[in-house]
Amino acid sequence: MRSGDNRLPARMGRRRSIRREDPAPISFQWHVSRSAGELPFAINRSRPMIVVHHLNNSRAQRVLWLLEELGLEYEIVRYERDAKTMLAPNSLKHVHPLGKSPVIQDEGCTLVETGAIVEHLIEKYGSQLAPERGSELYDRYRYWLHYAEGSAMPPLTLKLVLSRLGPLGWPARGFVNRQLDLHLDYLEGELAASHWFVGNAFSGADIMMSFPLEAAASRAGLDRSRPRLWEFLEQIHTRPAYRRALERGGPYALA
Repeated sequence: MRSGDNRLPARMGRRRSIRREDPAPISFQWHVSRSAGELPFAINRSRPMIVVHHLNNSRAQRVLWLLEELGLEYEIVRYERDAKTMLAPNSLKHVHPLGKSPVIQDEGCTLVETGAIVEHLIEKYGSQLAPERGSELYDRYRYWLHYAEGSAMPPLTLKLVLSRLGPLGWPARGFVNRQLDLHLDYLEGELAASHWFVGNAFSGADIMMSFPLEAAASRAGLDRSRPRLWEFLEQIHTRPAYRRALERGGPYALA
């Protein structure tokens, strides 16, 4: 699929305000808040700043981290999960019909899906975070961009769902746990040859791989028994841009 296939018609023609849990139709200007407080302000610039629709404890944290690595200015529209269901608020459906996060808006273009967003931002603003296009390393880079959500996350999501089903989920737990061990052993082996997932240079692939590995450490048994993966997590958590993204994004349970 071409990256352009992930671009949706922007809804920036009418500027609106979004409050965290307000499902009602939204009004004339974008209102966003900085991490330092809740005071909203309107975006009114000749060149629109990147807007990140950010759901707490979600994949959106990777987008903030990438923007910090690239040194780009951005604004955050914040959304909070329902404390009981852990689902996103209905107000996110005003941005995208699925009501999922992350979503970004960049110069009149609305993009969804973390991998597509990471590709877009790096191609447009930060080629230093990707190998040269056409090289062998670029093929590896593109593989990890898609592996993170296409292969690593499904068993982690199943693990989470099964944990909430009680006895109904027991028959499938063995299969899911074996799949998780298979992936984690594979990833541990992949890091034997290089410091990062794409050779010895930090790249957008490492940002994409952060969320499944953080989730695995939280609920799938990833620990120091897989030292290379554990070191990877320790390395990313000390990066200044990662720390800045946490300050902007707010509490993040997987860090």
